[in-house]
Amino acid sequence: MLKNKTIGFIGAGNMAEALINGLITSHTVLPGSIIASDRNVERLAVLAEGYKIKVVNNNSSVTADSDIVILAVKPQDIPTVLMDVRETVKDKLLISIAAGIKTATIIQTLLRPVRIVRAMPNTPALVLSGATALFVADGCAKDDEKLALKIFDAVGKTVVLKDEALMDAVTGLSGSGPAYVFVILEALADAGVRMGLPRETASLLANQTVFGAAKMVMEVKRHPAELKDMVASPGGTTIAGLKKLEDGKIRASLMDAVEAATLKSRELSKT
Repeated sequence: MLKNKTIGFIGAGNMAEALINGLITSHTVLPGSIIASDRNVERLAVLAEGYKIKVVNNNSSVTADSDIVILAVKPQDIPTVLMDVRETVKDKLLISIAAGIKTATIIQTLLRPVRIVRAMPNTPALVLSGATALFVADGCAKDDEKLALKIFDAVGKTVVLKDEALMDAVTGLSGSGPAYVFVILEALADAGVRMGLPRETASLLANQTVFGAAKMVMEVKRHPAELKDMVASPGGTTIAGLKKLEDGKIRASLMDAVEAATLKSRELSKT
């Protein structure tokens, strides 16, 4: 589906590189069918050398020469970028990964109808294990959703939302979620060190445990509570540890974290 398409990236940061790497590694797109622009010339040189893609020094060249344009710049840079590409964006599919920027805002800034998909990927896309949510705005062509799914499936798992308002909850859960997990991993490793394990051993055990638990939930397809009960033997070590987690209100803390991040995303969307 993407074999005859040229994909342009405006912005060449980490998430853009993750998508470029995923698209090329999965043989979804050939390097010659990818073009990128960025204010950082050195960054463009790194991508050109590492992935053999085409790079240019202005945004309008990206939109003019691409079938699909991915807006991969910081939210505060979106207005300037849209002004740059206003005249060359006609008939292109725009995919925005700028957090908090609504599709209506992009359309209003461009002052013209546009086919647009809003995406919220997360940082594990860098290792092809990302979680992405998509919202396909009105006015998109029949195959635009399939095209967007193909792009983001190259770097992980993708879901499609029917209500754009839910993108803030996605930001609070999967967008910010890796940071919550990193804190948990750090704490587990520190606890292992506290109990006498060497740092490297404690970190490996913590990382593999979280990775294995997540993989088990994905592949066994049973509720996490059921899998937890399989580990927690009556009167055993695990249930003793779980009691301490409940004392520390780990569930409430994680739920509060997702809520706080979601509300912050809503606040940023309004401003």
